Amino acid sequence: MLVVMRHGATSAQIGDVVRAIEDMGYRARPMPGAQRTTIGLVGNDGRVQESRLVGLDGVLRIIHVSQPYKQVSREWWPEDTVIELDNGVKIGGEDVVIMAGPCSVESREQILESAHRVGAAGATVLRGGAFKPRTSPYSFQGLGEEGLRLLARAREETGLAIVTEALDTDSMGLVAEYADIIQIGARSMQNYSLLRAAGRAGKPVLLKRGMAATIKELLLAAEYIVAEGEPRVMLCERGVRNFDTHARNLFDLTAVVTIQELSHLPIVADPSHGTGARAKVGPMSRAAVAAGADALILEVHPDPASAASDGQQSLNLDQFDALMVELHAIADAIGRRIARAVVPAHG
Repeated sequence: MLVVMRHGATSAQIGDVVRAIEDMGYRARPMPGAQRTTIGLVGNDGRVQESRLVGLDGVLRIIHVSQPYKQVSREWWPEDTVIELDNGVKIGGEDVVIMAGPCSVESREQILESAHRVGAAGATVLRGGAFKPRTSPYSFQGLGEEGLRLLARAREETGLAIVTEALDTDSMGLVAEYADIIQIGARSMQNYSLLRAAGRAGKPVLLKRGMAATIKELLLAAEYIVAEGEPRVMLCERGVRNFDTHARNLFDLTAVVTIQELSHLPIVADPSHGTGARAKVGPMSRAAVAAGADALILEVHPDPASAASDGQQSLNLDQFDALMVELHAIADAIGRRIARAVVPAHG
């Protein structure tokens, strides 16, 4: 439920509505807008006494949110959410943000070379897995905290923000200590205890769509995070399982448009996992930007043939340089721009 205040409603009037909601046993979430303030009532169980709200000074009307995902829907908040990272990068605004780096952090030399090169080409966020969920228990599982320390070193040298995955609630605090963005992977999209922990970690969250998840299920998963108090959530389309074998997944670009219609949260596209093939990553990256994605997350490795994981879908550094030139042209054509490279934090 949303309580829409009149234009020019005073802080005292807004406070009266907040207190009335809390007196009824619900949570109130004021949301100042460009024209007027809206107050969200969180936890509506159908027993809200609307008469206690509609008669308060400054209240214009009450809107019932029909979607089961309340706080992430455009009914709740019609304006686009823009997430600003500590290095000044904004995700969800005019700029298209490029996140790039290897699937896994493998060594100091590998991650630092990757960071410097993708940053020089125009990426503003470095991706890299310190904890890796793998189908086989015998596959490389990541370097753990050492990988997180190497990511932090790369951030110090380049100014790039860091996005890396948390696999479980036990590692959530450690990942939050190092990361600028906490990634929840496709396999964990409906791990509700992990979603709740991410919502309490105090960092922006990148939530990947599950391999067989509907868009509605993705939005409901995001609702778990927002309901815990973290509004800075990015949704990621990374492909769903398909009966065709010509690509790793079905990269659903209609999800970009559909999510923008249904939700105010930024939408990120992952053509690396979405296709699973290096030759397909460039074309689908261009298509994702053209479709309106707010960010891309790309796997880039100095030597994909020797990568510990996902080498077949990783661009090499020269291929990433060439792709960035193309992405600038696509963004310009649709009235957007690729986010500018950040200035290194320490020279």
